[in-house]
Amino acid sequence: MYAPERQQEILRLAREAGRVDVLSLAEQFQVTAETVRRDLKALDRAGFLRRVHGGAIPAGRLDFEPDLTEREATAADEKDRIAAAALGELPDGGSIVLDAGSTVARLAAAVPLDTALTVVTHALPVAARLADHAGIDLHLVGGRVRHRTRAAVDAWALRAYAEIRADVAFLATNGFSAEGGLTTPDLAEAAVKRAAIAAARRVVLLADSAKAGQEHFACFGTFADVDLLITDSGLDPAHRAAIEAAGTEVVLV
Repeated sequence: MYAPERQQEILRLAREAGRVDVLSLAEQFQVTAETVRRDLKALDRAGFLRRVHGGAIPAGRLDFEPDLTEREATAADEKDRIAAAALGELPDGGSIVLDAGSTVARLAAAVPLDTALTVVTHALPVAARLADHAGIDLHLVGGRVRHRTRAAVDAWALRAYAEIRADVAFLATNGFSAEGGLTTPDLAEAAVKRAAIAAARRVVLLADSAKAGQEHFACFGTFADVDLLITDSGLDPAHRAAIEAAGTEVVLV
C-alpha cells in the first residue's frame, strides 16, 4: 500500500471511530510506528487530522461536541459495565454529586429504588432518572440549561456547588489523559465540573476508554483531582500506567 492510500484509510478510520492510535495503526498496516507518525503528521499539516498524545483525532474535534442522543448510543455496553461497577462506590446513606454525562446518567438509572442517598446534580437527565426514588433526597442545581447536554451552567450552578461538601462526586469527561488532564469542549460546562470536584471529598471518574488521549478546548482538572477512574478493558496499558503514576486508582471492567 502506498503512503497516500494508507493515509486515506487512516483518515476514514479516524472519522468512523473518533480517534486513531499509533500502535494499532502500525499493527493494522504492518508498518513501523514511525511510519504511522509521519502519516499522521502529513494529515495534520493538511488539516484533516489533529495530532494528540499517542494518535490523532479528526480536525475540528477539539471543538466538536456530540449531542446527548449521540453520546448515549456510543459505547453503550462499556458504559453499562462502568455504571454497574460504580454502584459499589455509592456511600451507604451518604451524599453524592452526579455530573452531566451519558455514563453518569446510566449510573443514575441503575441505582436501586430502595437506595437511601442525598443526591445533588445539575443534569436534567440524571434528575429525571432519580425523581421517583422515595429514599433519595434529590437536589437539582439550577442555572442556564445547555441544550446539547441538558446541564445547568453559569453563576447559579457555581454558587450552589460552593455551598456543599458531598462524600463522592461521580464525574464525566469528553477526553482524558495523564498529560492533558480532563477536558470538555465548553468553558461553562468545564467551570461547573471544576466546582463539582471541589464540592466532594472523593472523586470518581466514569469514562469509556475511547475518550483516552482525546483533548478538548476546556480543561477542568487533572488526575491529581481524581481518586478513582472506572473505565473499560479497552484502555491502553500505557494510558493506565501513566494515570496510576499520577496517583489515581484505575479499575477496568
